[in-house]
Parts: sequence; structure tokens; C-alpha cells
Amino acid sequence: MTMTEHPVESLFRRLGGGIAVDAAVDLFYGKVLGDPLLKPFFEGVDMKRQRAQQKAFLTFAFGGPNTYTGQDLRKAHAGLVARGLSDKHFDAVAGHLQATLKELGVPQNLQDEVMTIAASTRGDVLGR
Repeated sequence: MTMTEHPVESLFRRLGGGIAVDAAVDLFYGKVLGDPLLKPFFEGVDMKRQRAQQKAFLTFAFGGPNTYTGQDLRKAHAGLVARGLSDKHFDAVAGHLQATLKELGVPQNLQDEVMTIAASTRGDVLGR
């Protein structure tokens, strides 16, 4: 690296780090659990654990420290796919994520990066 080059700061850092991810996940799940299309998929789920897993996964996915110990996306969602999880559900979740980012005042360029990462998980989440 030359003196004029600057390392690219991770999306995790540009979003505001762990505090920002924590706030986003909490707001996001409020939206998801209030959605009648999505709520049935969370019946019986330990939401404290779910939130913690989601925070760890997003921290890793956005280039922060890797503390995620959960299953890969395909395995984690296989039971939900068997229960009917489909593109309409994925799109609804993505919509809630976008609304969360907007509500938190995340700049559009960072929203776009987050949504690109989210879109890249569609195949694994839906078992394709």
C-alpha cells in the first residue's frame, strides 16, 4: 500500500459498529413480528436468542468481528422452507430491513450495500 492509498473501512464500521447493528436488529424484529405474513414463522422461537444470533451474523456479514456460531443459512432455514417459506416471505423480510435502515437514517449508499448483501442470501435462505 502506498502512502496515498487508504484501506476500505468495513461496512460494519461505516454503519456505526455494534451499537448500530443492535439497534437495527431490535427495530427490524419489531417490524417482522408485527407482520401477519411472517409472524407464524417465529412462533415458539426464543427471540432473545434469535436477536443475538442475527446480530452476530450481521456483524460478520458486514465485515465486523466473527462471533457467529449458528448454522449456515441453508440449514438454519430448511425447516422454514419445509413450512412454506418462499420468495414472498423473503421479499417481505427485505422490505422490513429496508424500512429499518431508512428509519434509522442510514445513508442511501450504505442501504444499497446492505440490501445487496441481503439479496445475495436468497438462494441459501430458500434452499435453492
